[in-house]
Amino acid sequence: MASLKYDLPLLDRDTRFSLWQVKMRAVLAQQDLDDAFSGFDKRTQDWSNDEKKMDRKAMSYIHLHLSNNILQEVLKEETAAGLWLKLEQICMTKDLTNDGSVMDHLSVFKEIVADLESMEVKYDEEDLGLILLCSLPSSYANFRDTILYSRDTLTLKEVYDALHAKEKMKKMVPSEGSNSQAEGLVVQGSQQEKNTNNKSRDKSSSSYRGRSKSRGRYKSCKYCKRDGHDISKCWKLQDKDKRTGKYIPKGKKEDEGKAAVVTDEKSDAELLVAYAGCAQTSDQWILDTACTYHMCPNRDWFATYEVVQGGTVLMGDDTPCEVAGIGTVQIKMFDGCIRTLSDVRHIPNLKRSLISLCTLDCKGYKYSGGDGILKVTKGSLVVMKADIKSANLYHLQGTTILGNVATVSDSLSNSDATNLWHMRLGHMSEIGLAELSMRGLLDGQSIGKLKFCEHCIFGKHKRVKFNTSTHTTEGILDYVHSDLWGPARKTSFGGARYMMTIVNDYSRKVWPYFLKHKYQAFNVFKEWKTMVERQTERKVKILRTDNGMEFCSKIFKSYCKSEGIMRHYTVPHTPQQNGVAERMNRTIISKARCMLSNAGLPKQFWAEAVSTACYLINRSPGYAIDKKTPIKVWSGSPANYSDLKVFGCTAYAHVDNGKLEPRTIKCIFLGYPSGVKGYKLWCPETKKVVISRYVVFHESVMLHDKPSTNIPVESQEKASVQIQILLLFSSLQNVLLQKISPKEILNLLKDIEEANIVAYALSVAEELEKNHTWELVKLPKENKPIRCKWIFKRKEGMSPSDEARYKARLVAKGYSQIPGIDFNDIFSPVVKHSSIRTLLSIVAMHDYELEQMDVKTAFLHGELEEDIYMEQPEGFVVPGKENLVCRLKKSLYGLKQSPRQWYKRFDSFMLSQKFRRSNYDSCVYLKVVDGSAIYLLLYVDDMLIAAKDKSEIAKLKAQLSSEFEMKDLGAAKKILGMEITRERHSDKLYLSQKGYIEKVLRRFNMHDAKPIYVHSQIYVPYSSAVGSLMYAMICSRPDLSHALSVVSRYMVNPGKEHWKAVQWIFRYLHGTSSACLQFGRSRDGLVGYVDSDFAGDLDRRRSLTGYVFTIGGCAVSWKASLQATVALSTTEAEYIAISEACKEAIWLRDLYTELCGVTSCINIVCDSQSAICLTKDQMFHERTKHIDVRYHFIRGVIAEGDVKV
Repeated sequence: MASLKYDLPLLDRDTRFSLWQVKMRAVLAQQDLDDAFSGFDKRTQDWSNDEKKMDRKAMSYIHLHLSNNILQEVLKEETAAGLWLKLEQICMTKDLTNDGSVMDHLSVFKEIVADLESMEVKYDEEDLGLILLCSLPSSYANFRDTILYSRDTLTLKEVYDALHAKEKMKKMVPSEGSNSQAEGLVVQGSQQEKNTNNKSRDKSSSSYRGRSKSRGRYKSCKYCKRDGHDISKCWKLQDKDKRTGKYIPKGKKEDEGKAAVVTDEKSDAELLVAYAGCAQTSDQWILDTACTYHMCPNRDWFATYEVVQGGTVLMGDDTPCEVAGIGTVQIKMFDGCIRTLSDVRHIPNLKRSLISLCTLDCKGYKYSGGDGILKVTKGSLVVMKADIKSANLYHLQGTTILGNVATVSDSLSNSDATNLWHMRLGHMSEIGLAELSMRGLLDGQSIGKLKFCEHCIFGKHKRVKFNTSTHTTEGILDYVHSDLWGPARKTSFGGARYMMTIVNDYSRKVWPYFLKHKYQAFNVFKEWKTMVERQTERKVKILRTDNGMEFCSKIFKSYCKSEGIMRHYTVPHTPQQNGVAERMNRTIISKARCMLSNAGLPKQFWAEAVSTACYLINRSPGYAIDKKTPIKVWSGSPANYSDLKVFGCTAYAHVDNGKLEPRTIKCIFLGYPSGVKGYKLWCPETKKVVISRYVVFHESVMLHDKPSTNIPVESQEKASVQIQILLLFSSLQNVLLQKISPKEILNLLKDIEEANIVAYALSVAEELEKNHTWELVKLPKENKPIRCKWIFKRKEGMSPSDEARYKARLVAKGYSQIPGIDFNDIFSPVVKHSSIRTLLSIVAMHDYELEQMDVKTAFLHGELEEDIYMEQPEGFVVPGKENLVCRLKKSLYGLKQSPRQWYKRFDSFMLSQKFRRSNYDSCVYLKVVDGSAIYLLLYVDDMLIAAKDKSEIAKLKAQLSSEFEMKDLGAAKKILGMEITRERHSDKLYLSQKGYIEKVLRRFNMHDAKPIYVHSQIYVPYSSAVGSLMYAMICSRPDLSHALSVVSRYMVNPGKEHWKAVQWIFRYLHGTSSACLQFGRSRDGLVGYVDSDFAGDLDRRRSLTGYVFTIGGCAVSWKASLQATVALSTTEAEYIAISEACKEAIWLRDLYTELCGVTSCINIVCDSQSAICLTKDQMFHERTKHIDVRYHFIRGVIAEGDVKV
């Protein structure tokens, strides 16, 4: 069969789509693909494979015959049916633009109709007319409405004729922009003359004021000197009389309205009004048959407005009123639709707004009345309704919409004016509007009742006020309230951070319980329920709580359900519904806060204060129970107040000591223990709680009070400050021992008086002033100062027996610094751990002296290169200079560049003292004096100094102390958490991290774990959470390298088995916490050991490289990590491992040579003979030619004699 070729053009917007559509259907039908247009009459997911293939083929044919512009619009279509429908929507939609040609649009429309007829698609004439009208742009809206609503039937020919007539009119009348009047219907006047656009009137007849024949054309007015009227009809004279209040129409009294009389005038310019209104302007519209045009007295109702000069209207009594302008008014009708009245005359002196039924009739509207209702219709659509309300007049059912040319005027009703001022004043309240109105600030507008404002609801909605609940419970335990308070900033002495209160509604008795965790609330409630039900022989019936998980857990709910306890919950974020418990918590905490303040006790006593507060509340009268006490209502017995003592007062408890020992101890009274007839005391000396019955109280004296009043005032103030500082240090010690975050420490400090904070930080402030850290200047306009804050820190001692040190530090908030303006480079080097161990090996090998120093406020010594401004520190603002800021001259803690500036300052000083910086570690300095070397290692502000002669060390210390404020720590004992121990008699030096490991074990609650002595299992599951173990491995525990390398691979998503593996490492550390590195006087030199497994990582099939380097037999550098590439053989894996070890070996050799002056070849030990051979010669070419060239540098290193494998 011969193939067919189709000459089908590409479809674009100029192509006749109907013809192209017929051709494309024929082409696809020829290929048996025309079923794709209907989607095979089934859902897409039900298509067979053959149907899917046919659909794709049909889409390909269509795509190949589309222009690029059309193709871009249909690319998202996934089926041929959807593509075909989209093309119809694009190419068969023809709309006329606002600036397009009507004739061209009609031609296109006729062409489309002809195409449809050729396809035997028929439409009714009325449907085609409607389609053509809908295709017109928005500027033809009035024209479209005129055509649609002026005829009962519509044909396409009528639309054609109307469009042709409008196009001819546009050519005859100059265009002056789109106007509602220009698009409106032509209204026929009383002499059948057509009035079109007001602007197209002849300029020579620039007056709307007509001259009636009945008055004569040649009458002359003696007042205004104009013809056409006499002085009795002069509108200027009448207007003057109106302004002075003297004008009264002839035959009328002052209080009467104008009569509704129609004068049959034939003038083409006089507008006749049948009703002039009453004494006040109304906001309603009157439908009138005797009114020539629509009229409105309120200018603020107009949506569009045009001022006109001249033109008058005659009332029924021949009183003239001037026309001020013409425009459109929008009215919201009875059915909610907004309709526009065009050609509305603005007549300010009119008293009612009138709608001319004659004008509506000329525009094709019909009106009919019956049963007191007047309806205006357009075809079958009712567009207006009016009903008879007063004076037998029809009032429109609808409201006027304020136009965009509106101004506040007296024509607004009182309610509308109130709403308008309400919106103008940002939705001010009705009370505020009334106040402004009383002061006469609202243009004399009186304020009425404010209407409902939805925007005020959205913006000002408040919670509904809760009514005061009444006490209606009939018996004990009928209704119980409970709530949880916490977490407290300070942990109590018992370790509690939460307080749970249970309140009996009937008696208002409260029981406090102190919890370490929220989940303990369920067990506490069970215990309490058992206790109170046993005591009262009654059952708990209803429990009210909030929606906290501690009360809404599944086990709590099931327990209440099994016990028959009804649960009442609060609405989320509505604590007022649990008001009894919430208010009780507030009362308890307020009372406890007062007692702690009065006693001067630290906040860790909060639980004791709360317990005592509840004890006292249960013995205090309450309004909810008719001023009875809860204990009286609960038990029926009155409370005993004879045993009450002042909380926190000094108490002397009896003790049985030796015969010559004191018979009492001085304590602090903490409350009343439950179930014991005695008092709860706190002994500051033993730091233990004492329960005693034999107690002597001194209630007028607190333990922190001064014992004597004869001390001078200055001494008293100083002692007070010292006492507060001691309390502060005590609080800090408790906080830091519990490992609370620095932010919580700051919150603690905020509770201390500002004077005490200043006293605590005074020493630091003196150092800052002595160091000339800043100067006070005015802030330049282009700069913004950064802020600062005080930080308090606890620093561990050198050994567990040493006491901890506390520091105060002023820190700048450097996070607000701007890069490139406030700082540039910020990198600052620190000494490598390998360098520290290398130096320790040299010290042990040559029996050098090893000392340690610390720089006080190291960062304050750096010189700033940028201009940085900072606010004055809190508590140290200079009086009289509060508006000045600190221009920093020296670096400050917290600044981004402070570490770098400190290092640059220290480095320049060391170089000036003839020290040489190491080429292999920027924080290692050495100097040779008379053949003896002296070494200094710097880690920020910590220094290790080593030398053969101790006098050289003393000399260096003196030089450092003269330049910086130093602290001499003597012989090195601890640096960076690593403990240094020396045995000079046996030439041994040990490096361990026992203290750090024990701290890590406590943090992860593994300090009581069963110790093991094998650090890892074979095929152990892997884990995460290893960050704290990494530091121990880096510093002194190479035995952890492999285990941590394995478990650290799963830090992103650890599982239960992974954590078990970490626990295994913890148990290993627990058993080997005393393990240490031992440095001796061996002369073995630098030796490396390297090994590799093969594809040990089962997930990625990569091999593991491990190496360790020793100096004098002690490890100084090690590593265990996965290789970067997948090795194809054990030889390749070992070869890559040797290459990695060689890089570390070269650096270590150069550093060791620089420090000791000994140059030697490094021996690297490997257990793979094939890898060793490969390092020397290019053997096994076929099996090794793929190895990356960067691993082959080892051959050059071996050839030069630097490394021997």
